Amino acid sequence: MKTRMVYYSFGIVLFFFTPFILLLNAGKHPEETFFVKDHHARTLQSLDHKNFEATITLGAAGDVLIHNSLYEDARTASGFDFTPMFELVKPYMQEPEIMFVNQETVLGGTELGLSSYPRFNSPFEVGDALKDAGLDIVSMANNHTLDRGSEAVMNATGHLNSIGIQYVGAYRSLEDQHTFRIIEKKGISTGFLAYTYGTNGLVRPADQPYLVQYIDPKKITEDIKEMKKHSDFVVVSLHFGIEYQRFPSENQQTLVQTLHEAGADIILGHHPHVLQPVEWLTSEDGHETFVIYSLGNFLSGQATLYQRIGAILQVDLNKKIDQHGVSYDITNVRIMPTYNYRPHYRNYKIVPLFEADEYGLPEAKALFEEISQHMKSYTEKDIQIVPNF
Repeated sequence: MKTRMVYYSFGIVLFFFTPFILLLNAGKHPEETFFVKDHHARTLQSLDHKNFEATITLGAAGDVLIHNSLYEDARTASGFDFTPMFELVKPYMQEPEIMFVNQETVLGGTELGLSSYPRFNSPFEVGDALKDAGLDIVSMANNHTLDRGSEAVMNATGHLNSIGIQYVGAYRSLEDQHTFRIIEKKGISTGFLAYTYGTNGLVRPADQPYLVQYIDPKKITEDIKEMKKHSDFVVVSLHFGIEYQRFPSENQQTLVQTLHEAGADIILGHHPHVLQPVEWLTSEDGHETFVIYSLGNFLSGQATLYQRIGAILQVDLNKKIDQHGVSYDITNVRIMPTYNYRPHYRNYKIVPLFEADEYGLPEAKALFEEISQHMKSYTEKDIQIVPNF
């Protein structure tokens, strides 16, 4: 009984005196408040880390249009080698964080039989050479997508998957079509969409609506708005316009305006096979869209002078996060005109136009100046036409 009374008495004393002991010790042991201070410091530090600023470069080039003269030039004892054709522009394709081209001819492979105009089929090795040169993503939405049917599309997309090149605008399945093409670099995400005006009268199978994506302003508007929810920038590739016309048609300009209003950030044009000018569109809320109506031919067997002149485009995509929120900006547009060197349709090489006098084009410097003025026909805002990068 006495033992229990001692325990009870000790408990009562401890109950009343513990708060006083803690109060006395609070001033003597600053380490007790360290965690509070440290948490505050970490909170402030994490807030500082919310300040973010980054820039990446997007690169793009025009049509890779593989005529029979090209694949015969690339033929080797064991297959095909297209890498020498890109060798002189490879450094400019590898500089950007993301590099894009329009793969105009389907890479169906030799098992389907190679073919040229009007219904193309190209070797897998074209894709291998593009990968070697630094390519990240291709558009497959163009008027030649269905040239050799669904099997060629399956072969092409299968090979591109195997070598690590993304594709957009033509797909293997509905699931593949509904998978966003978004590439993230340095904390900046860039989404890609691609569409074509048609497929030369070839009908997309009703049970394979994913094979190629056609231009439908309403559908593209919906796609842009959905992509905007998941990416910082939206790039739209459009296969449109009138072949061999050096300026955009009214229909091109109308569609571009619609997609600008939908929120597209960059619009890359293909199909005319010649260069068409650039333009900036600005909405009332300040949103800007950069447009290049046609990037021309990057590599092809077409014959006339302007069909042999293309370009590599580089633009900077900027993202900033601070106490005011998130802001995006497109700056520093650079365009390097290119030229397809091919004496007697052999020894194909893509060379910078400015240097093409070394490759049999004596008027190269004058052509460079002409192209410079042509590309800036609609605007000179933040546009540089450069001999090289």
